[in-house]
Amino acid sequence: MTWNTLFIMRHEVLLTLLIMYELLADLSDETNRTRMVNVTIAGFFLYMLAGFVPSENAALFGGMYVNDELRVLLKNILSVSTFIVLLQSSGWAKSPIHQGRAGAFYLTLLSTLMGMFFMISAGDFLMLYLGLELATLPLALLASFDKEFRRSAEAGAKLLMSSAVSSAVLLFGLSLMYGIYGTLQMEDIAQMNLNSDIHTIAIIFFISGLGFKLSLVPFHLWTADVYEGSPLPVTTYFSVVSKGAALFTLMLVLYRVFRYQPEEWRMPLYTLSVLTMVVGNLFALRQKNMKRFLAFSSITQAGFMLLGFMNFGRIGMTTIVYFMLIYGLSNLAVFGVLSIIVRATGKESMDDLNGFYSTNPRLGLVMLLSLFSLAGIPPVAGFFGKFFLFTAAASAGMYILVFIAVLNATISLYYYLLVVKAMFINKNETPIPSIQSTFYEKLAIGICLTGILAIGFVSQLYEYIQGLM
Repeated sequence: MTWNTLFIMRHEVLLTLLIMYELLADLSDETNRTRMVNVTIAGFFLYMLAGFVPSENAALFGGMYVNDELRVLLKNILSVSTFIVLLQSSGWAKSPIHQGRAGAFYLTLLSTLMGMFFMISAGDFLMLYLGLELATLPLALLASFDKEFRRSAEAGAKLLMSSAVSSAVLLFGLSLMYGIYGTLQMEDIAQMNLNSDIHTIAIIFFISGLGFKLSLVPFHLWTADVYEGSPLPVTTYFSVVSKGAALFTLMLVLYRVFRYQPEEWRMPLYTLSVLTMVVGNLFALRQKNMKRFLAFSSITQAGFMLLGFMNFGRIGMTTIVYFMLIYGLSNLAVFGVLSIIVRATGKESMDDLNGFYSTNPRLGLVMLLSLFSLAGIPPVAGFFGKFFLFTAAASAGMYILVFIAVLNATISLYYYLLVVKAMFINKNETPIPSIQSTFYEKLAIGICLTGILAIGFVSQLYEYIQGLM
């Protein structure tokens, strides 16, 4: 292995070094443990900057690992999202109940990120599956990290069982592909234009396996319980980073490996998109717990993401990545405010937000803009993300799907406004008192808010993403 190879794999190599630090620091004395949070955030920031250094396109290890500009961009998006999660979770990790386990938390979190990177860079379906397992198993540990609470243990058990089923479904699809093509190399499969009923079934099983990770209906049943039972930083990580990795992996496989058989996977995704938007909205309307509310909100957003797959060209891929970037920043901002509230008060019910703006106007305004972005209200970035998704589907002639999506976007606006109404309009004799945010929490919110307000007006970003397709 040469230095050039190490640089091409710099995301994975540097993550390995960070993981080794967490392991060694967790074994050291108590004094070092108190500095672990700050050193981890600083180290991850330097790693994140290194990820933006340009590198050459290459295929390593017999084509099992592939690197190009698009994959580097996707990894950087996940890295930035993870960095924001680390900033938001700093207060949680420094709390007395978690201080002795901060190293285990960071080690497990970074291990899942490593697996997601291998999924994105996989040039072979075997590598993709190994990356998926590396990302999934530590997630079950993270979901059950708060061992003092029964609901956290239940969340870990439910996630583990759901992940086992999804892995079995995906692996069966891969076995069918190997039987059809005689290879698991993606580049070789992409050059074979085969059409058969078994091939269609294999693609459906593959989509179903990743559908669990994306919380697509009907593979979503684990989502709300796991989101509610997991620690808040883990729920944040689930809703953005884990979902983003699954979405990017599905996009790369469908557009680059099965690009000659688009009709075989468009209709299954069409059906999943409609079901996911409708069911996610209907259940979100009924939620009062903010974590469950955001769980069903993320399910609905996953249905919107599938609109981009209706367009087989560069526009479809571009809108998927662009929308995921905006959704990630918007959702992270909402969870950022919620994490500050939970850290200070332990409250996570929508009714607890009544009168929140009167005592915390800045946090209330951040929550307002973030929810508007998720709802797709101009001029925040979420509007541009949804507009481009609708345009991509409409340009492919999917007018009925676009109409259904618009109706569901209108419904989602209603329940997002319920949160706004609670903060700004509903009266409360004892609202949540004024909360002081830490420097890391302010920095995380500042990054998210800058992205929400600016990305929609930076057309060069959309053009840059499109140029990588």
